[in-house]
Amino acid sequence: MVPKYNDTTTVSDSGLTLTLPSDREIEMTRVFNAPRHRVFEAHIQCERLKEWWGPRDYKLVSCEVDVRPGGPWRFVQHGPDGKEYAFRGEYLEVEAPERLVQTFEFEGMPGYVSLETLTLVEHDGRTTLTSHSLFDSSEARDGMLESGMEAGARETWDRLAECLEGITHAEVSP
Repeated sequence: MVPKYNDTTTVSDSGLTLTLPSDREIEMTRVFNAPRHRVFEAHIQCERLKEWWGPRDYKLVSCEVDVRPGGPWRFVQHGPDGKEYAFRGEYLEVEAPERLVQTFEFEGMPGYVSLETLTLVEHDGRTTLTSHSLFDSSEARDGMLESGMEAGARETWDRLAECLEGITHAEVSP
């Protein structure tokens, strides 16, 4: 069952705010205690992505990125059930360190491609990350919500915060 969201409803938990601007969109926002360039780098470097991408009980085992307009990306995770889950897309815009636009497709459901726009705004060393997803239809958007993506995103962004904290700590440690 799809949670009862509408265009004025906001769900917040663990610092994550999720809104539905229209029947084809999902927008998520969270503030990270790290400079914008670090948050951006964590999204485009496989070494960093392997530290945080996906829920805790999933492991990112393959990461391929060609971070340029027209460049492909592909991630493969191993799940707790022993199965592999692959995701892919293409970078459409790369404006380091403030914006990344890409397509997103779960290979287990081919043909359902969303447009993902990641925007990063820094203020006083903290970065507000906004992820905007546009789907082909309201059914595709609702299917994403039904998949448990909100809980997965919350856990994933908790892991990103931990990764960024580790990077920041390593930079200031002797």
